[in-house]
Amino acid sequence: MKGDVRYSVRVSPQMANRIVDSARSILNKFIPDIYIYTDHMKGVSSGKSPGFGLSLVAETTNGTFLSAELASNPQGQGAAVLPEDLGRNCAKLLLEEIYRGGCVDSTNQSLALLLMTLGQQDVSKVLLGPLSPYTIEFLRHLKSFFQIMFKIETKPCGEELKGGDKVLMACVGVGFSNLSKTLK
Repeated sequence: MKGDVRYSVRVSPQMANRIVDSARSILNKFIPDIYIYTDHMKGVSSGKSPGFGLSLVAETTNGTFLSAELASNPQGQGAAVLPEDLGRNCAKLLLEEIYRGGCVDSTNQSLALLLMTLGQQDVSKVLLGPLSPYTIEFLRHLKSFFQIMFKIETKPCGEELKGGDKVLMACVGVGFSNLSKTLK
């Protein structure tokens, strides 16, 4: 595990320890060397809204970073979240991202596909875990805005690929360039 961050703003600093302990209760079953740093803000520099959250990042053996993040609901919006529940749920989300696999976590799949679309007029490829509903809708937007189609090849999990089924996405970029950039 990389350095993960637990943060709290205008709440008791004890919230930090409660979140860390609950996240560790899940993650320590899989790997013992987990580093979760705490950051507590108070006073004028902390803003006006109380709350807390957790951002977890895992690095795979081949250098891929997968992440999960959760935050408490703003005051007066939705049900109150206990720090222990938030820590456990965020740890489970990270484990889900690890199981899904791929080179990009589900939160950033659409960003990777956008960068491939805007890239050079050459073939770009990326291996993703199962596509999220947001990514599927985003692919529809890319088709309507850029008239670009992706080649989608499913790779079932097996000996080489662990976890969930993977999807190999490939496209030819549109060659977008910044027209206001000065030429040398």
